[in-house]
Amino acid sequence: MARLLCLTTLMMIFPIILCLTTSAAGTASDTLDSGSNITDGATLVSAGGSFTLGFFSPTGVPTKRYLGIWFTASPEAICWVANRETFLSNTTSGVLVIGSTGSLRLLDGSSGHTAWSSNSNTTTASSAPAVAQLLDSGNLVVREQSSGDVLWQSFDYPSNTLLAGMRIGKNPQTGAEWSLTSWRASNDPTTGDCRRVMDTRGLPDTVSWQGNAKKSRSGPWNGLWFSGVPEMERVSNSDAYSNQVVVRPNEIAYIFNARTDAPFSRLVLNEVCVLQRLAWDPASRVWNVLAQAPRDLCDDYAMCGAFGLCDMDTTATLFCSCVLGFSPVNPYGGGCRRNVPLECDGNGTTTDGFMVVRAVKLPDTDNATVDMSATVEQCRARCLANCSCVAYAAADIRGGGDGSGCVMWTNYIVDMRYVDKGQDRLYLRLAKSELDIALRKRRGVAKIVLPVTASLLAATAAGVYLVRICKLRGPRQNNSSGKKVMPGTESTSNELGDEEDLELPFFSFRDIVSATNNFSEANMLGRGGFGKVYKGMLPINREVAIKRLGKGSRQGAEEFRNEVVLIAKLQHRNLVRLLGCCIHGDERLLIYEYLPNKSLDCFIFDPASRGALDWPTRFKIIKGISRGLLYLQQDSRLTIIHRDIKTSNILLDADMSPKISDFGMARIFGGNQQEANTNRVVGTYANFLCSGYMSPEYAMDGVFSVKSDTYSFGVILLEIISGLKITSTQFTSFPSLLAYAWSLWKDGKAIDLVDSSIVGTCSSVEALRCIQIGLLCVQDNPNSRPLMSSVVFMLENETTLCSVPKQPMYFSQWYLEVQGTGENKNSSINDVSISVFEGR
Repeated sequence: MARLLCLTTLMMIFPIILCLTTSAAGTASDTLDSGSNITDGATLVSAGGSFTLGFFSPTGVPTKRYLGIWFTASPEAICWVANRETFLSNTTSGVLVIGSTGSLRLLDGSSGHTAWSSNSNTTTASSAPAVAQLLDSGNLVVREQSSGDVLWQSFDYPSNTLLAGMRIGKNPQTGAEWSLTSWRASNDPTTGDCRRVMDTRGLPDTVSWQGNAKKSRSGPWNGLWFSGVPEMERVSNSDAYSNQVVVRPNEIAYIFNARTDAPFSRLVLNEVCVLQRLAWDPASRVWNVLAQAPRDLCDDYAMCGAFGLCDMDTTATLFCSCVLGFSPVNPYGGGCRRNVPLECDGNGTTTDGFMVVRAVKLPDTDNATVDMSATVEQCRARCLANCSCVAYAAADIRGGGDGSGCVMWTNYIVDMRYVDKGQDRLYLRLAKSELDIALRKRRGVAKIVLPVTASLLAATAAGVYLVRICKLRGPRQNNSSGKKVMPGTESTSNELGDEEDLELPFFSFRDIVSATNNFSEANMLGRGGFGKVYKGMLPINREVAIKRLGKGSRQGAEEFRNEVVLIAKLQHRNLVRLLGCCIHGDERLLIYEYLPNKSLDCFIFDPASRGALDWPTRFKIIKGISRGLLYLQQDSRLTIIHRDIKTSNILLDADMSPKISDFGMARIFGGNQQEANTNRVVGTYANFLCSGYMSPEYAMDGVFSVKSDTYSFGVILLEIISGLKITSTQFTSFPSLLAYAWSLWKDGKAIDLVDSSIVGTCSSVEALRCIQIGLLCVQDNPNSRPLMSSVVFMLENETTLCSVPKQPMYFSQWYLEVQGTGENKNSSINDVSISVFEGR
């Protein structure tokens, strides 16, 4: 019956489809009338011809179809996408219809299923006929035909692009939010990790987030521009463009406007969290980048910590300094602390005063209070009367003088920088003795002694290096919880050597001790040969996982340094994020993002937990791991061989998305280097070999390449599908999972490999394809294994033909048997011993 209704519906709209397709050859319309539709191939074009609505495929992905709006003169400039999360196949015909209640629906032409709808809590239902019109602003508007009332508009649901007349902001009454969200990749409109939002907790401030991490911000709105972007004055004073922040009971939002004859301009948040202002040059037909955020290191959020000040104009290599009256917390950063405590009795009696810090981006106002009715002098008095108040500033600098309105910060200030031509002034509270000293000094003293580090960039084949600074993150807070803190003072270490390729915060040991409740057993997440992992809460109110290397760990100074230096460079949704490190005497600690679901092996090999991973989730994990490896091998700035890919090193976030972890044994390949060999196959790699993840050429000859990680991925893929370990004892007739999988595939029974707990949710086509890809990856000859780019393509495209795999030799089980009989254990072109089995 459902199929009959679907066919009947399509037959009813077929004449309309023909009509639209025919008219598309002539003058395209800008309006979709009630009861009408457009199909793939037809378009709406705004009256002035500036914008087009229709179906498109991202570059290089012809199998996926989306409904979107783009600049007519530049079709690759997609401004809005309807079905970001549910693409249509290129084998079906998408249909956009407008219903009798004024709602837009995007249908799969073959099934009739709805891929996207404009229905929302803010959509106003109407019984009168409605029309959809594409305006010359790029806004798709649905109106009631008789009254002209707007029922829905695309401007209320931005994608990654802000056009003139659009807004970023919030409705304080309803909680509705208008924000930019990045694409997952340059050719994938799916919602990515990056967001640009309006922060309204203090003064209005636009902020970029990546996941749960604040990446950068514009600085609070001062009535004329965002305080960290004084160049907005030039744009606002031009005839072509203007910027404004509106504050109303139902709306706090940033809007940029453009004169009708001004060149097209747009703000785009890309997949790496960079916000760019682009302007179209019709003569050369290119988009010029006018500005971007972040601009430099000083735009990185909390670059210099609490009471720190960043200055890109300094001639020194250290961009961070403390504001006057403050000194570094410790040599490795952690922000700044007062030289002399404030004098305050809570009754307004104090000798404290204020020092003016000029031309700065005002601090983050999340911990500030705002009173727009107060004068600046009233701000001063209120701040002095409040023992927690550390600074104040004018909220609005319009009108000259000291401005008007009041914003006051309590406890700390964070994320300040000097800005060229900035006009904001921060009044910083100091003790009288420090104020007397500060008044005699110029800005920019008390340089923080930071490790001079750099980010290694493979800019050319000759290896051109750009020096960067080690970041300091987060406001430093004193331990006042009463918990026992391990004794000892902060100490320095040259364990990271003179390597100039770090871009990572250093955390104080005192903060880590406090965060883990003195390394309490209750906080411990797990342990291994390397030591223990603890859950902790940093002073910046962020949950983290802290890896504490044991004193007897086989992950020594070289592995620790390698993991810090290497992973600090990597940014990908399928790689675990290293937030910082700590060196304190003999203590070596790594601070990672906290992932609540632990590692993959905790699920697929646990009979009680494996049911939580149905087939769609497992398939998502397989594809996520493959994308992470592709990034390491091809898409990152460096070619990186992980050398320790196994299920226990695949961590799962709250959404069961995979993240590759543990880069202690990773290696960088440079230039055209294709493979390398090692003279050190000990510790984790002896265990790695025993577990069956190591490729034959690596285990037997010490040779590794990108294809070594491909082999390990193939093993993991087969484990995910079967729920069996590579060296499972369940096999009686086969030496390993590889032999079992090969036998089933050869006999045409590969589907029997699928874990019985997911048979009900499993797609046999996807599972069989994954098994074949897994067997291709574990072929003995590394040259026969596919590149990860091919693996990702095969996983994403069901119609792509896969080659026929060759039988693997199951060397890992053979090796274990040899170990048990005491036969010769050395086999290496480099005299590499693989007989040392030591944990780390």
